Parts: sequence; C-alpha cells; structure tokens
Amino acid sequence: MTQRHLRIALYSHDTMGLGHMRRNLLLAEELAASPLRPNVLLLSGSREVTRFAVARGIDVISLPAIYKDSSATYHARSLEVPLEDVIALRAATILGALRAYEPDLFVVDNVPRGAVRELDPALAYLRRRGRTRCVLGLRDILDDAQQVRKEWTRADNYTAVQRNFDTIWVYGDQSVADLSEEYSFPDDIAARIRYTGYLDQRARVASNAPVTAAERVDADTVLCMLGGGQDGLALAEVFARTSFPAPLCGLLVTGPLMSPARREGLLQAASANPRLQVVEFIGNPAAAIRAAHSVITMGGYNSVCDVLSTRTRALVVPRVVPRTEQFIRAERLAARGLVDMMHPDAVSAGALEAWLAQPVSRAASRGVRMHTPEGLHALLRDALDTAPRHTIARRGPEAVAHAS
Repeated sequence: MTQRHLRIALYSHDTMGLGHMRRNLLLAEELAASPLRPNVLLLSGSREVTRFAVARGIDVISLPAIYKDSSATYHARSLEVPLEDVIALRAATILGALRAYEPDLFVVDNVPRGAVRELDPALAYLRRRGRTRCVLGLRDILDDAQQVRKEWTRADNYTAVQRNFDTIWVYGDQSVADLSEEYSFPDDIAARIRYTGYLDQRARVASNAPVTAAERVDADTVLCMLGGGQDGLALAEVFARTSFPAPLCGLLVTGPLMSPARREGLLQAASANPRLQVVEFIGNPAAAIRAAHSVITMGGYNSVCDVLSTRTRALVVPRVVPRTEQFIRAERLAARGLVDMMHPDAVSAGALEAWLAQPVSRAASRGVRMHTPEGLHALLRDALDTAPRHTIARRGPEAVAHAS
C-alpha cells in the first residue's frame, strides 16, 4: 500500500490585490520544504495565481473571481452572473476540493469565514469529520481597531474562530502590533495566537519567472510598485510625471489587476518621459526591490515585507480608504526608521523628486522580526500536534445540524 503523504490546503479569497495569494504562495513553498514533505494544495480566488511559479509538491485551484470595489461591495469579476451565484459556485468548489483532498491541515488567510461567508460549508464539513487541524492566518494589521471589532461582531467572526480554528498564525512582529490587545480578542482566542514574524519573500525559491529587458532592475532604477494595481492609479500618475535625474530611471509596475484603459493612459504618459518604463507584472518583486536604487510603493502587507527583507530605501504611500490598515502599518514602521512615509494627499511629482534628491541610505537591518523557515516548520509541527477543535462531531446529529 502506498504511504499517504501529509496533506496541507491553503485558502485565500483574493478579492483585492495580490497580497493574499503571495502570502499563501510563500507559505505553501515553505511548508512543502519542511522535513515532513507534505503535498500542498492552494485554493485561490484569482486566476492571477497562475502567473507565479510554484515548486514541486504544490498545486493550485483557481476559483471564479470576485472583486471588492471602493465601497467594499463584492462583484463577480468576469462571469456575468449575480454575486450569490458565483459565491455558491466558489463555495461548492472549495467544499468539493476539501472532501476529495482530505487535508491534515487547512490554513485560511485573513477572513475566518471566507469572502461572503463562502467557507461556512467547508468549515462545517471539516468540523464533522474531526480530522483536519485548522489554522487562521492574520496579517500584522487588520484595520482600525474599532472598525475591526465592529466588522468581526457583525460577521460573527469571534464565534467562527472559537468553533473552527485550532491555531492563529500572525504574520508579523508582536512588538509592532499585539493583535490580542489591539482588537480586544477574548482570552480563548488570544491563547491560540502564534507570531511568525513578517514574511520574508526572499525565501521563495520558485520565483524564477523569466525576466524581460524592461523588467531588469539595477542600482540606477527607481521602482514604483502598485501591488495588484486596482487602487494605485493616483500614485502611478504622479510617478509617471516625475523627473528622474541622470543616471536614474523609473520603472513603473502597474500590476495585472489594473484596467487596460488605465494602463494604456500610463503608457501614453510614459512615452513622453524618456527615463520611464511601464510594465504590467514582475514575477519576483522582492529581487527587483533588492536590486533597485529605491522604491516607492503603497503600504500593502507584501509590498512592505519586500522592503523590510531587502533594506532598500523606500517611500511608502499608504492607501487610507476604505481601510486604514496600510496607513497604520506605514506609520509604525516609519516611526522605527525602517521606511519613509508620505500621506497620499501630499504626493506630487515635486514631492517625489525632493525625496529622490535626499541622500540614499539603507534601512536599519534590525528593529523588526522576520520569519525563518525553521520557525515556520516548528509552527507546522505544533499545529499538527494540537488535537483538532472539532468536538462538535461527538455531540450528536442534532448539535451538528444546529451548528452547521
């Protein structure tokens, strides 16, 4: 009989930007490389996940895409169907995949019940089975504390975490943000928290996508990174108007989720600036940032992690609506001297040129904890050694039906 390999599944809803999938891609690769040598299945809410290289032992299921607009309302991205239909399709796909795969560990990124509660059927199934350890992965900053408490109460996330998740991995440094204190988590939830450190994207060995001539970055390149590109147009337009003194040149990475019309407008602006190039996507942004003269970026989790891991001089221009998560993160890291920060209302071509004219220095190499593969492998072993919090399966069919 063939020995059954350990199986891990990771879910990310991927309704805004590339951050959730990039976190899970790194985690998948690091977990697959652990001494336990598990198979890893990624459930991603965006087809853009297929643009990233993945290592052996990892496979990907791309769900029908949805996106969240500026008012935090969800819509189908490509299918011309009502939102409830695409959510039903996503939920059925997730449940079917987990039924067939039967993971030993299930890691959920950021949203305890998934986008529009699409994980509820799958989590109920795993509770009944009582065999899968479930981990909730949270970034360092969720949002303004009052807003988080309001949203988690409205979504009944506290109950969902208490019922479904054995462990909480926080992808950050407790000295920057202590989530149990920030968000007043109940004691039984706070007790499940384990901090990984900020995720170091340099650890991804499968980031070997071919580099085009336009994507080559060197010590004379000023990078502007917009993450997925859905909400980075204002910064991109300012960067496109910025003058780069010789020998510096600019490379603007719009992100694959920026609309074609907006990208075309940026390409037209770049045609008038001989020291600027525009590309849609770079498969290994951490390597590009490490090689660059400096980087101007929004304040998303993965963009900031790239900066922290490379020590490249960085200016963070955080998004401030509809969430203040990026602003809070940038403000705290700027206070430690790890990045420079500029409020988006203050951004102009002149302001960026003035920042570029300042003497270049590398950020401090200390002051924030980064993850290590060994640390993540230890958390994996601890999670697997934890008895699943699925006592509902032993309380009889009436209780199961009520809880589901």
